[in-house]
Amino acid sequence: MREDTRTRIQEIALRLFTEQGYEATSLREIAEELGVTKAALYYHFKTKDDIVASLADVRMQEIEKLLAWIRTRPKTPETRRELVLRYAGTLRERRYLEISRFLERNQTALRDHPKFARIREGMLELTAEMSEPGDPLSARISRSMALFALHAGKWLTQDETVPEEEIGEAALEVALRLVEP
Repeated sequence: MREDTRTRIQEIALRLFTEQGYEATSLREIAEELGVTKAALYYHFKTKDDIVASLADVRMQEIEKLLAWIRTRPKTPETRRELVLRYAGTLRERRYLEISRFLERNQTALRDHPKFARIREGMLELTAEMSEPGDPLSARISRSMALFALHAGKWLTQDETVPEEEIGEAALEVALRLVEP
């Protein structure tokens, strides 16, 4: 039950932070939307920053799972392709899409947040695992860009009326081309 309440708080906070902005949303509003007192909310999260940190932890756990997996695999074209497919799968999960929207709309407020700095570091570790140190620089860059292409598809087509699923498929096609230049 405790996890259900935490998850519900995260969902409501995520929606409000995305709609109104992180800085413009208060704990009181989150508590009201949840239908509890602020004291009940404090039992799970003392501050808005605690909620944001918990959301970052969700994302970091996904990256750590991928890192653990790829570190046990040979650095082959098949492994790189599988990593791109696995990473693309995490990006399609509803929860990640919501966190992604939240981050896009609150970049300034969260730019220096230590949890998001750790996510950036994790992504750099993930891209480093895609190549051997002696691989040509152009191959290492291309492989790294494969993961970022999965994000860029969404950012570059924001104003278009293309369904999200189609954007994801096109970005995956590009990412798979980049992974083995």
